[in-house]
Amino acid sequence: MKAVRLESIASMTMRSVEKPVARPGELLVRVLAAGICGSDRHMYKGEYPTAIPVTMGHEFCGIVEVVGEEVTGFTGGELVTVDPNIACGRCHACTRGRVNLCEGLTAIGVTRDGGFAEYVAVPCRQAFTLPADLNPVHGAFSEPLACCLHAIDKAEIRAGESVAILGGGVIGLLMVQLARLAGASQVILITRQLSRRQTALRLGATHAFDPTASDAIAAVRDITHGGADVVIECAGVPETLQTGLQMTRRGGNFVLFGVTPRGVEVPVLPFDLLVNEVDIRPAYLNPFTHSRAAALVASGALELDMLVTKTIGLEEVAEVVGSAPLPGEIKVIIRP
Repeated sequence: MKAVRLESIASMTMRSVEKPVARPGELLVRVLAAGICGSDRHMYKGEYPTAIPVTMGHEFCGIVEVVGEEVTGFTGGELVTVDPNIACGRCHACTRGRVNLCEGLTAIGVTRDGGFAEYVAVPCRQAFTLPADLNPVHGAFSEPLACCLHAIDKAEIRAGESVAILGGGVIGLLMVQLARLAGASQVILITRQLSRRQTALRLGATHAFDPTASDAIAAVRDITHGGADVVIECAGVPETLQTGLQMTRRGGNFVLFGVTPRGVEVPVLPFDLLVNEVDIRPAYLNPFTHSRAAALVASGALELDMLVTKTIGLEEVAEVVGSAPLPGEIKVIIRP
């Protein structure tokens, strides 16, 4: 079969590899759609830990083709989305329900072969069934959506509150929709690209502006009369972390979601954090949220087609992952 392999840092190749086999407790899934994530670009550049070599791809949807021994609940032919994060279930974090912090965490498409391929073998407990008639492209959004749901849970948005979102990529635009579903009265998206700001407004944002054209901190404070109740940082750059903390209302929640490269340091002002009691809440991965994400995708409550910039084949993956996102790019979907 064809698979896209990360051979070494900054070296990715599509090659012919042996088709995986479903071992006991596993499913063999024929991949119908897979999304390219910002984390894939970080892994490609060596900025995020991953096994090498490995077939990348942790956001995917497909059809169960083979059901391994000792598997119950699947007969074959089901459309499934897969939670890529595999916790050990035994460590200190796992036994306290913090599976995203598992000491022995492994991940499909990161430390074991993933969905940038025609087929992938996955533990059956990681697979969640979707409606048979669902667009597989929508199913591929389940994993990033599951991570967003964890951030929304951490944000604790209350009906009528104001929410500011920094970063207008696919995550930021999913957050816009989730914030509105959570009851936010004001949803402010801050991003440089005009096309993303326009998309955000179509998706329900009440305001969207370019931080380079105005004072972002002052603008948010003016719109919200003092600062946003919740700020969600989705860009993963030092500048947005700093400005996000400053645009959070006294006593508000700041959710750190964007992935920065390892080793990046960001100066903060501890005195300001102390006297303003800004609650910094990191949100990492998707603990127990994947099934909720699958249900939300299946419900049709989210606009997902608007987030798909283009679809490509496996032969184009290496070029896309190895390049910076194009202007206006939101989500690139692979159709093997």
